[in-house]
Amino acid sequence: MNHHLLLVLHLLGAAIWVGGHIVLAVGILPNVLKKKDPQILLDFERKYEKIGMPALLILVTTGIAMAYRYNMGFSTWFSFSNAIETVISLKLILLIITVLFALSANFFVLPNLSSKKLPMMAFHIVSVTLIGIVMLVLGSFVRFGGINL
Repeated sequence: MNHHLLLVLHLLGAAIWVGGHIVLAVGILPNVLKKKDPQILLDFERKYEKIGMPALLILVTTGIAMAYRYNMGFSTWFSFSNAIETVISLKLILLIITVLFALSANFFVLPNLSSKKLPMMAFHIVSVTLIGIVMLVLGSFVRFGGINL
């Protein structure tokens, strides 16, 4: 698969993943918190998950494929050895944090979501949304040669 197609798929995945989380954080969450109604959140999550999780899978798959196209294989990850690899490593760290938030939400918050747990779920939602935005911005730096720390 050529780099341009990988990039387009990656950007579509990012649009769905980050866009969906922005809609959730800005459009749905305030109403959920105001009404203290977790069902509104659960209804959105059930619908969004059908496109959000495949989008995340596309993001991870295309991101790894593009990293390899930049000759940044597994053995170079987290070495911060050059500007492109720094972007890749920072995005991987943020991906790991996102996965930890997902695990926390799925095992500790969502199983018995109640109005009392809504602030904790809101923290998860806002955090994952902000992480997604930061990852999007980091990805844009690849176009300019990466980031030197």
